[in-house]
Amino acid sequence: MYRNDGFRELNRQESLRRLAQAPVGRIVHTRDALPAVLPVNFALEESGAVLLCTSASSELVRAIDGAVVAFEADEVDAAAHAGWSVVVTGPAAVITDPEEHERLVRTGPRSWVPWPAQVFVRIEPELVTGRELVGGRTLYGLDLPA
Repeated sequence: MYRNDGFRELNRQESLRRLAQAPVGRIVHTRDALPAVLPVNFALEESGAVLLCTSASSELVRAIDGAVVAFEADEVDAAAHAGWSVVVTGPAAVITDPEEHERLVRTGPRSWVPWPAQVFVRIEPELVTGRELVGGRTLYGLDLPA
């Protein structure tokens, strides 16, 4: 659906398709009652759940395990003034099942930093929203000034 402000809302399926193409996203959580944002690499499950891999002793794991978080990824074309953004919101939980953990060691996302003790965190996609900036400065065929 196009809006008159140059943005097009993405449905859940299109949002997840875009999200699957992004190499890095940002996890938004609360740290000491303040908002915190960290860039992370990730993998997307077929269900739309976001998987992260990090150190078992990381501050991030302590902050998000059992909490509702937001995960955002995007792509921007600064020259064309175009791009998209997708946000997944839901509860995050450390994967504690030993069999699932071993499967993810083989097939799951890889942290860019090697950890001696790694954990996987799953963010369940209770809410998935996306939008695309269409046209940018050339919206409606007009070449608008920067």
